[in-house]
Amino acid sequence: MAATKTVPQLLQSHKSVVSRTGVLTLSGYGIHAQVDRGHLCLEDGIASDRRFFRLPRVGHGLKRLVIIGADGIISLAALRWLADQDVAVSVLERNGKVLFVTGPVYPSDARLRRSQALAIQSGVALEIARELVGQKLDAQAQLVREKLLDDATARTIAEFRKELATADSSESIRLLESQAARAYWSRFANLTVNFPKSDLPRVPRHWSVFGSRISVLTGSPRLATNPANAILNYLYAVSESMTRSSIASLGMDPGMGVLHADASVRDSLACDLQEPIRVKIDAYVLDWILHETFRRDWFFEDRNGNCRLMGTFAIRLSETALIWARAVAPVAEWVARKFAANISKPSRYAGPPTRLTQTRKRIAKGVVYHPPVDKFPAPEKVCRGCGKSVARGSQNCAECALAVSRANLRQVAQEGRIAAQTSEAQARRSATKHRHDAARSAWDPSTLPTWLNEEVYRGQVLPRLPKMSVPIIAAAIGVSLPYATEIRSGKRRPHRRHWHALAQLTRL
Repeated sequence: MAATKTVPQLLQSHKSVVSRTGVLTLSGYGIHAQVDRGHLCLEDGIASDRRFFRLPRVGHGLKRLVIIGADGIISLAALRWLADQDVAVSVLERNGKVLFVTGPVYPSDARLRRSQALAIQSGVALEIARELVGQKLDAQAQLVREKLLDDATARTIAEFRKELATADSSESIRLLESQAARAYWSRFANLTVNFPKSDLPRVPRHWSVFGSRISVLTGSPRLATNPANAILNYLYAVSESMTRSSIASLGMDPGMGVLHADASVRDSLACDLQEPIRVKIDAYVLDWILHETFRRDWFFEDRNGNCRLMGTFAIRLSETALIWARAVAPVAEWVARKFAANISKPSRYAGPPTRLTQTRKRIAKGVVYHPPVDKFPAPEKVCRGCGKSVARGSQNCAECALAVSRANLRQVAQEGRIAAQTSEAQARRSATKHRHDAARSAWDPSTLPTWLNEEVYRGQVLPRLPKMSVPIIAAAIGVSLPYATEIRSGKRRPHRRHWHALAQLTRL
């Protein structure tokens, strides 16, 4: 009796579905996350274009799960599986808004939160706000100077940075920040955003430049109307979710800020701590704009003009999540220490933990801390002609490269024809013709050896000419390189006065 199939067998792959940064992004509709026989089973996609993942508890490599969209189901068992594996979860709306964030649970420090709540009255909030904005303005000035090569704007931002020392309120700090931002973003406005030539007929005109950070739809950066600003908004949202997790893991309240006004629709402290690392995101996007090409099918436009990211492209951007988490970690721990400085501490209180950077463990072990060198996920390299994916270091695919080469040859030929019609070129041709006419008139046919006739030239001299270089032939008989090329190939027969020189050249 044949054995029956009782348990469905899944094909196993040694290639991990999780990116090397430890981030896995789900997008689309009908997103599912559930646990089946100890494995985390994930599903996402649109319509029939679905993806399925099955992760074991050991060796999965997952550090953060990013979900784009609000249509789907996450089971309680899946949330427990993620919590057991210390995997953080970020859920973002399709327009980039952070819906909620979960992560590893740590004991809350009531003393730290109490000190945070009193930071405005104690003056600590003002000190923190000055430092955070100061770091941001320093980084902005450096980026404008080094990447955009604009010393004047960098000096303007540096002047606002100096005025921070005398700012005595959060309102005055925000005013200085906004004035510096106006100068900073003005240098981005005219940057050209490149698309493949085949995509240009389908690209709206305002997508071809960076434009203004202020959207005409909202009067704020929200709801961007072009790709460059849509990418920035999405990456800011990803970094905000990472910042919120960092704040919660240190025992602080993400909602009680020191610079941004308290609001029920956002986590003010998360927005505050983002300020120093926003410029890192700007630099990442700027390098992409300056050196790479976007594809039209990475973006789509809503009926109101809002430019949005396609799910596959957003997944690629989400791979940077842990880079922003590492960037914000020392900032979050510094802010926690500033809050903790006002706590009436017992002798055994060691201050807030350093679980984000592991600073205390390194000090205890005598290890010198070296900040990690972040390797950003390389943007997809696309052909500048048709938009196909190409290898790193290439500008065009094989077909477009051949077309570009032919176009360049045609352009060179056209430029040559135009140059040949100038008065200087005509004068040179006339002088050359007169010189050769004079040489032919002055030549005495009796000087040609009697043995060197046309039969000898064609049968013995001409077959040996291809072994000689064109410049040598041209120099020997005083003709141009193109004419010497045709002589060597036999397309032209030189004047009889040149036969003896060519015979001597070929050692005949």
